[in-house]
Amino acid sequence: MDVWEALDEFDGVARVETLRRLGVTEHALRKARRQGLISSVRRGWVARIGADRMLVTAAARGVVLSCITLAARRGLWVLDASEPHLAASPHAGHAKVSRGVLHWHSPLFPRQPDSCEDSLENALVIASRCQPHESALAIWESAFKQRLVDPGVLERAPLPPDARRLLEEATPFADAGTESIFRTRLRWLDVRITPQVWLHGHAVDFLIGDRLVVQIDGGHHVGAQRTSDIRHDALLKLHGYHVIRIGYDQLLKHWPEVQSMILAAIAQRLHLAA
Repeated sequence: MDVWEALDEFDGVARVETLRRLGVTEHALRKARRQGLISSVRRGWVARIGADRMLVTAAARGVVLSCITLAARRGLWVLDASEPHLAASPHAGHAKVSRGVLHWHSPLFPRQPDSCEDSLENALVIASRCQPHESALAIWESAFKQRLVDPGVLERAPLPPDARRLLEEATPFADAGTESIFRTRLRWLDVRITPQVWLHGHAVDFLIGDRLVVQIDGGHHVGAQRTSDIRHDALLKLHGYHVIRIGYDQLLKHWPEVQSMILAAIAQRLHLAA
């Protein structure tokens, strides 16, 4: 197997020991270095030119991408992944970072030594103690919605308390993290809140009681999508529903106003059927 083909199996970053085990010779490695096709990133690790910079940096630092960084790379809903989150075993004395958050974490799911990325299960466990509860719940529910992790496997794993609580609360129904956050913030309310209810041809984000519909807009609610939303809102109102539509910034930055609006609607019994 040539160097390039072998590195392809590891997203362009791998241990020399592993490449040798796959049949790459020392001569082939030296030749690839001379030709500028690969470079050494740390003792015993090489990367091909053009490899994912985050993976190269992780290998150079002796860490793995984890927590919200890995969640975002897997396409999960994350509130803010601007700062890299990395993980290393508590006994990995060589690990070091100059930027970002380093989690010293003994993995519940064994880490593959040739990977610069943690398992998604480990990342969820780390996020359960790193992130605020509602943000962590949104990540867990996004993973369940996309079927990227098996809740049954997590159930049988020795999860720490924060992760166990999230497993008990998480459902696979939220289309976006904003829905997870909304439901979490109103869990104290002694009124039935049902997510993803099909009403008159479309799913609504939440139905509170019998008649109060809450829709949460994201950045995609523009153009044709916005026109469709307005049309459906009008249809719901014609059928006796009360519709409250809130935006992303309202939910995250002006929650007291949103909550007051919903409570006022409930106080006026707008959530009850006539």
